[in-house]
Amino acid sequence: MRPADLLRLTALAAIWGASFLFVRLAVPALGAAWLTELRVALASVAMVLFARASGLVFEPRRHWRHYLIMGGLNTALPWALYAYAGNFIGASTMAILNAATPWFAAVCGAIWLGERFSARKAAGLVLGLAGVALVVGLGPIEVNANVVLASLACIAATACYALCGTYMKKRATGVSPLVMAAGSLVVASVAVLPGLPGPLPVQALLAWPVAVAVLGISLLCSALAYVLYFRLIANVGPTKSLTVTFLIPVFGVLWGAVFLGEPVGGSTLVGGGVILLSTALVLEIGPGGRPRYNRILSKRGKSQLP
Repeated sequence: MRPADLLRLTALAAIWGASFLFVRLAVPALGAAWLTELRVALASVAMVLFARASGLVFEPRRHWRHYLIMGGLNTALPWALYAYAGNFIGASTMAILNAATPWFAAVCGAIWLGERFSARKAAGLVLGLAGVALVVGLGPIEVNANVVLASLACIAATACYALCGTYMKKRATGVSPLVMAAGSLVVASVAVLPGLPGPLPVQALLAWPVAVAVLGISLLCSALAYVLYFRLIANVGPTKSLTVTFLIPVFGVLWGAVFLGEPVGGSTLVGGGVILLSTALVLEIGPGGRPRYNRILSKRGKSQLP
């Protein structure tokens, strides 16, 4: 990998890892619904402008079903789930739980795409559950109903990403990933509107930490991150780009500890390591394994990030 691409990969992991930090900063002031709406709306404007400047054509009459499914299931719903989770669990915990996406991708690929589901992948799934139990059950947070529900929301969000990856490979392989990202963001911004609880809390939005968090998660973690990711796919291929999965939790834990003062207990680190090991097994990365999830990822053109 060239130094420029290695820099892009590291920057992408740092940016996506920061998304959980931004959620924690903004959601107490704005609420999950408004944070999600602002995120998708601002990101959609940026992505549409970028796509048009790149000469890409949207063809809404031809691709509206894809935009609808991806906008709802791959964007609006998982981002709302992460925003909800941000009320109760830390940025580091959300970042670690986000690494569960490949587990569900392996299951979906086996069910709907005829992907091989090996004993190695099954072992990875079991090991991953143990890792989640360590992070959530023995971490430096008090376990209660809200914490459990928030953790399940994060896991459900990763399942959404995996389902959409499978859909993209099976049904929407002819759509440009950048066009799909922009179109789905536009749909998501409309889909979230009915769930808004009332007027935008302008006063809360004007507070500089909240404003920075909203702009960061919208323009940096959503719009710019997609551009970086697609460039990586083009330069080094999906297999090497997929290593970002292992770096995101590192930065998520780092940003949470540095900027939010979140405690990082030994069980969090051990559980996070177990989850990353399980992800490597599911992706079949390492001796005797061949990365298979990249075939889903390269077709759908989106990452497993919130």
